Amino acid sequence: MGGRKDLKILLLQIRDNHNVRIEEHKSFANFSKLGLHQIEILNVFDTPSFKTNLLDSFDALYVGGASEASVLEPEKYPFINNCIELLGYAAEISKPTFASCFGFQLAVLAFGGVILNKDKDYEMGTVKISLANKAKSDLVYQGIEDRFPAVSVHRQYASTIPEPLEALAFTEQCIHSFKYKNKPLWAFQFHPEVDRNTLVKRLTIFSRHYTDNAEHLKEVLGSAVETPESNILLGNFVERVLL
Repeated sequence: MGGRKDLKILLLQIRDNHNVRIEEHKSFANFSKLGLHQIEILNVFDTPSFKTNLLDSFDALYVGGASEASVLEPEKYPFINNCIELLGYAAEISKPTFASCFGFQLAVLAFGGVILNKDKDYEMGTVKISLANKAKSDLVYQGIEDRFPAVSVHRQYASTIPEPLEALAFTEQCIHSFKYKNKPLWAFQFHPEVDRNTLVKRLTIFSRHYTDNAEHLKEVLGSAVETPESNILLGNFVERVLL
């Protein structure tokens, strides 16, 4: 690959809300320390069908989150199977991949795992992430301290992962991160591309989806903390994997 300014990344985006589309693009670019023009968007709400080999012309794949779709409803969201195929193809050709939240769930399914659902008591806000032993020698996690805070808002989760995947991080509720063995593919159930300020904006937009009422929303946002360690991970991926 060339230098930083030559990087060209595909962002697989699963966002329908106009403002969140823009914000997510900016967030990935910001914490990657890349220009917006270096991250091309494929939004599956606009383009539900696509060829996996479109990935061939990019240096890496990013996959974002989703609050308007569920990986457990492929019959309602036909683009889900296409997204799963794209992640499988990324692993097949060893395309560097950084998948967040919904992207994590797609990746679990792509490699033969199971995604479960919680209707209540799911993680929402900022949570403390514990590191597995494998994370100590991992390129992306090196230098990150155990029990770091990260943004996590999700109903769906994975309690186990299949053999090709190595767990890197977890909470009491679920697995939070893995790497595909011998492949440059990382996935995160939490949001490395989201900081506290962005969490406040997003959760306010999707408050009816996640919180019970205005008081509940205020409680969740009031307990949220800054997430500097989590937000380093995207930069680590660019610096240590792509460059």
